[in-house]
Amino acid sequence: MRIAVYPGSFDPVTNGHLDIIERAALLFDKLIVAVSRNPGKQPLFSVDERLDMLKEVTHSIDNVSVGAFNGLTVNYAKENNAQVIIRGLRAISDFENEFMMALTNKKLQTSVETVFLMTRAEFSFISSSAVKEVVSFGGCVRDLVPPLVQDRLREKFKNR
Repeated sequence: MRIAVYPGSFDPVTNGHLDIIERAALLFDKLIVAVSRNPGKQPLFSVDERLDMLKEVTHSIDNVSVGAFNGLTVNYAKENNAQVIIRGLRAISDFENEFMMALTNKKLQTSVETVFLMTRAEFSFISSSAVKEVVSFGGCVRDLVPPLVQDRLREKFKNR
């Protein structure tokens, strides 16, 4: 069975993330979308909220499951018998950092490969940070995130 892990903070999940999820799900028998618990970041949404949104927006993709992890992605992949880590690329500027992480992961766990997927051009400018900033100033993100996520963002920023 070909198993892949697509890790990220997903704070919140965007249409760019969904593009990568949908395409990776076609390439692997099982895709685990994994929310990273990063103590160095101050997320807008809790891990449970992010898991809930991911489950909701991926519920129609049969071979996708959602989980969360602490620590190294490569260890999480190995623990879940995944042979591949999926990384999404939006632009050339993403590549250098992703390339270094892939090399580090390969050094730590030689049995796990990294596969880079380019997001479609219409999603190449979308980032979770930009989405949060737009919503914080009252802007519309209808074309950037799934409707559920847009609603959750509005709710988060309603009282701020």
